Amino acid sequence: MSKIVVVGSSNTDMVIKSEHLPAPGETILGGEFFMNPGGKGANQAAAAAKLGGEVVFVAKVGDDIFGQEAVAGFKKEGINTDFIVVDPEQPSGVATIMVDSKGENCIAVASGANNTLNPADVDDAMAQIDAADVLLMQLETPIETIEYVASLGSEKGKTVILNPAPAQALSDELLAKLDVITPNETEAEILTGIKVENIADAEKASQALREKGVGMVIITLGSQGAFVLSDTFSGLVPTRKVEAVDTTAAGDTFNGALAVGMANGQAIEEAVAFANKAATISVTRLGAQASAPSLEELEG
Repeated sequence: MSKIVVVGSSNTDMVIKSEHLPAPGETILGGEFFMNPGGKGANQAAAAAKLGGEVVFVAKVGDDIFGQEAVAGFKKEGINTDFIVVDPEQPSGVATIMVDSKGENCIAVASGANNTLNPADVDDAMAQIDAADVLLMQLETPIETIEYVASLGSEKGKTVILNPAPAQALSDELLAKLDVITPNETEAEILTGIKVENIADAEKASQALREKGVGMVIITLGSQGAFVLSDTFSGLVPTRKVEAVDTTAAGDTFNGALAVGMANGQAIEEAVAFANKAATISVTRLGAQASAPSLEELEG
């Protein structure tokens, strides 16, 4: 079984599904309300676990009902929760999400305890990191912790994957320590200054990131699939088109699945195709972690 350490965020998502997203100052009545476990780190950990990965989750939650429910949910998914720290002062992270009838969403996050995840918390999981095949991170926890994990992974010869979301500029020093980076079009533009509107743009942005030292670049392109630039493969890995219901955690499902595929030793085009398939299934369902498919569904 592939061993994956996910270092990242845990949030509780409070979701309202309505006909359209509100304009500033507008109130919309008649929506449906759901409360789901979320956070990019948690979503990716859950997706990887559902797809057969042996997952250790390093995270921080508050001493509250949201944190308790989140940890209980991770245990049900078979995730190792021994390295989820309870912060006695900060609340657990929460996100408010609005989803329209076309599956588009807007999200606001109050990070809470996620903002206090520090390198010392990572050190507690060092034995797990030593045994891991893949380290997977996002950008909802402090950048110094992300940089610390990237350095550890680089030193220990682990495959380090960074999903650079939510979008922000990153140092060349951090980029040079990444084996894989997985931006979407918006994130790729923020990282490179190159607007990604087509495959040629995706290739230019990927080349710019490779020049900064990233080992492999995978730019996710929604319903088109993902563009890959690596030493062994370059080009678009397409995906099938479906009618989207909720795109909230599609990127997280993609990254969790990619980590599993790479930890299992798949060639990169196979791992990306596997991740595309998982993400495509996820957008046909409501919710974040709840939308991630099982391995049986992908193989069926």
